[in-house]
Order: sequence, then structure tokens, then C-alpha cells
Amino acid sequence: MVRKNEGKLPIRILLSNDDGINAPGLEVLEKIAAALSDDVWVVAPESEESGASRKLTLTQPLRLRQVGNRRYAVQGTPTDSVLMGVTQVLKDKRPDLVLSGVNRGANMADDVTYSGTIAAAMEGTGLGIPSIALSQTYGFEDGRPVTWACAAYHGPWLVRKLLEVGWPKDVLININFPDALPESVARVEVTSQGKRDQSQANIIERMDVRGNPYYWLGFTRMRSNPPEGTDLRAIYDGRISVTPLHLNLTEERARKVLAQHIPGAPPKLD
Repeated sequence: MVRKNEGKLPIRILLSNDDGINAPGLEVLEKIAAALSDDVWVVAPESEESGASRKLTLTQPLRLRQVGNRRYAVQGTPTDSVLMGVTQVLKDKRPDLVLSGVNRGANMADDVTYSGTIAAAMEGTGLGIPSIALSQTYGFEDGRPVTWACAAYHGPWLVRKLLEVGWPKDVLININFPDALPESVARVEVTSQGKRDQSQANIIERMDVRGNPYYWLGFTRMRSNPPEGTDLRAIYDGRISVTPLHLNLTEERARKVLAQHIPGAPPKLD
């Protein structure tokens, strides 16, 4: 399926991800960006950094190498990559938009605190640049490979629409595409962050040749029964989920209650 080209925007776009510079999802993201602008740059991790969250490399130097026309690889995290892209690669002219992804797998509910894909968009937001994270869900339809066509088809018009509407400077946009063919997507839903059942965590213990144990950590892909209006419910029902995420993690209700009970001055020393 091909959507009608609506014309290019006069913007500079920086792309990054957490799956690495050679990830198929990044290739999809490049196509999405190319439908929006002719000024597209890629600065992504040299290798996969899934689950890196907002890790910033402070204990060793960062290595940056050019791997193609307007394409750079960083021996570091997604956060490192966006920071290097904005302050070094594009220091002559900052990007107008940061796109992160397209991640291989969903980034919903509690995932957003682990995700390197989300972290790249957080870094862009922190640098004052409108930023969007994009993820392609898979694994809910047995035997079907990752349906990159869903993100590839719906990504350009949805990003364009979000740019038209706009959002606050301290907010990033988290998009998740359902595990569905493009023509099967009925609607887009603006959602809230859901809550995942952490019992889905799966730790596999194995033994190396020296008799020492080691562990693989992952999550079982299974459906739960999340409430309506959440990112999880939208994806389970085959809808595109668009969730605005705030960089300020202060929980105001708890802050107000605590402020009423915690004394302003500490007890005096005896």
C-alpha cells in the first residue's frame, strides 16, 4: 500500500533508535522521514541498546563514525546518540524534529521507563526539540513476521498531523503501531500509559562450560485485560496508540498530601 505524497516540509529531522544502526526498523523510520523532509540525518547506536533507558556514557569516551551519507554510528546509548547528533553532527543547524525507532516491539505501559527508544525521544525533548518515539508491535499473531508495513504506511501522515497540532515543549509523543496489516487499522487513539503485569518477566537460568550460572532476562508476550483508554488496550484491539509523556515525573496528588504532613522544619537536635 502506498499513501499519496502530501509534499515535503522545510524541516531538519534527526533519527535515532535503540536497536542499532543496522536495524530494519531504522530503515523504516528513514522512509517515514523521507516522506516528510529532504533534510534527514541519522545518528544511532553502533549496536543494539534495547533496555538502556536514559543511560548516559560518562566513564569512557564516545566514538563517532560516519557510515554513509548523513548517517553516523555512536559507540554508546540512544541518549548518547541524540546528544552527539544535536551538539556535534548538527551543531551548525539544530534539528527541528527528533524521531526515534521504529522499535522492533512495543513500548507501552511500564516499558517506557526501560526503553532506549523512549529515552532517545526524551533526550531530544530535554534539548528543546519536538520528539516522537515510534514502535511496531509484534508477536500477538502467531507465525506472522514483524509487520513493518503498518508503521511505514501510517507513520508519515500521523507524524505530519502531530506536527500540525503541536504539543508542549516538555512532552514527548509515544506512538505504538498494532500487530496488524495497514488496511486493518481502524482508528488512531490518544491514550494514557497503561500498567503491565510484571509477572510476565521471564528469567532463564543456564550454566556455562565452567559450571557458573548465567541468566537471560526477557518478557513473555501475552495479552492481559487492560482498561479502555490505555495504550495496552488500544494495541490489543488493533488501534494505533498515541500517548503524550511528560518529562516531569512529579506526582502532584502525592506531593500535596505529603506536604500537609511533613513538617517544614526538621526537629531540633538535643
